Amino acid sequence: MKIRLILFDLGGVIYTSDRHEAVRRFGSLGLKDAEHQLSMYTQTGLFGALEEGKISDKEFVAQLSDKVGKSLSWDDCRLAWLGYATFLPQRNLNVLLRLRHMGFRLALASNTNPFMMSWIDSCDFDGKGNSIRSYLDELYVSYKIKALKPSPVFFEYILQKEKVQAEDVLFIDDGPRNVEAAHSLGIHTVLAVNGEDWTEDVLRLCTQTDF
Repeated sequence: MKIRLILFDLGGVIYTSDRHEAVRRFGSLGLKDAEHQLSMYTQTGLFGALEEGKISDKEFVAQLSDKVGKSLSWDDCRLAWLGYATFLPQRNLNVLLRLRHMGFRLALASNTNPFMMSWIDSCDFDGKGNSIRSYLDELYVSYKIKALKPSPVFFEYILQKEKVQAEDVLFIDDGPRNVEAAHSLGIHTVLAVNGEDWTEDVLRLCTQTDF
């Protein structure tokens, strides 16, 4: 079966994820337990509620302000969230363009939130005036789907929207539980390692005649 759709996680795949910097930035806002509040893969608590679409970005700002005992701005929270994204390798963007040129449909499949989207869906994303939409055909994000990876609901939503079978899809993620969940549905998977080059593995798979 030929792959028709390739799904990419955001942090740890498209950009190198830096949880320690995000923890530091939220800590500087006054969040004393930031180390325990922030995850690499699936957020919980207030942060999870935001990424699952249970609360809005404005509600997040208000609730985090209450939690730290001072008034925070939307931009304060945005800057803290962007601590996760400190490096965007050009090689990753290059391979996205190459895969599109090869005829694959590409989409984002990410647990994320409006603060992060304000960067990736803007002309500031790649430093060259392009948003992520210059590299991907569609964006599937948890706070709009109202489900977080590794929930099967997240992946089933994408399969339904794209009108594809699981065996027609390749999914790249750095979260082992996310990869396992996708694999259990019959989706082809690649487990990336945050900060390491996954592009050659994906290109090799996509050029196999029997894949």
